[in-house]
Amino acid sequence: MPIPGTLTLLNEAYDRCREVCAEYAKTFYLGTLLMTQERRKAIWAIYVWCRRTDELVDGPNASHITPMALDRWESRLEDLFQGRPYDMLDAALSDTVGKFPVDIQPFKDMIEGMRLDLKKSRYKNFDELYLYCYYVAGTVGLMSVPVMGIAPESQATTESVYNAALSLGIANQLTNILRDVGEDARRGRVYLPQDELAQAGLSDEDIFAGKVTDKWRNFMKNQIKRARMFFDEAEKGVTQLSSASRWPVWASLLLYRQILDEIEANDYDSFTKRAYVSKANKITALPLAYARSLIGPSKISSKVL
Repeated sequence: MPIPGTLTLLNEAYDRCREVCAEYAKTFYLGTLLMTQERRKAIWAIYVWCRRTDELVDGPNASHITPMALDRWESRLEDLFQGRPYDMLDAALSDTVGKFPVDIQPFKDMIEGMRLDLKKSRYKNFDELYLYCYYVAGTVGLMSVPVMGIAPESQATTESVYNAALSLGIANQLTNILRDVGEDARRGRVYLPQDELAQAGLSDEDIFAGKVTDKWRNFMKNQIKRARMFFDEAEKGVTQLSSASRWPVWASLLLYRQILDEIEANDYDSFTKRAYVSKANKITALPLAYARSLIGPSKISSKVL
């Protein structure tokens, strides 16, 4: 039996997670509203932990963060997985991992990504960038599958569903990178494959100059094409999710992929413009996402995976 007042405090914790998600991830938050209550609360708690982890290296106090601070954050993570939360927001995640079969490893891997971010601001090739994207975003897909649930009638392997979720996380992070080129450059960071920049006749100096040229447009076309390939891979797994989860995941996927369309509409200017999906386009995407969500697992789709 819960301690008197505990349930009220827990509800307050989840509500605070909801507020943070609504404020900082509007498109993502819209997708969570389509989930069942227990699932969306769990996803809000996971999102807030991920955001707090990211803030350690990207937030206002990032310049004071040391590897030791990340070690302490990892110890806190282990404690909350053991039912010993440090604060209100930790309590929401601790409750979530008690309700869903969430594994700790993707959370630890995300912290490893933050360690990487402390010492690395350039990536030689896509293999290096992919590893970074896995740490900071692919992990989110792996965290989410146990909450979303796999359809009982799915004939796909569990591994293939997790791989599709991983692809969605990678696709989202690649989209973030392409959207935020200018913002990252102003922080002295270039999250683009150095070898591919060189092959396109570009360098860091071109990124810092922030001019849209034909070389830049051609480079971005190839980067966007790759991101879309990961979205395509992710689509294969959405149909395998539980029926209650397919609509929100489709909505999130379609809405996030539209950011790539907006980058193109901005003539590939990610230096001075921030691509975003308009409210009208968000509303338009919901019926399409719902229609796609009606398609569940089948023998045909399971063979594709």
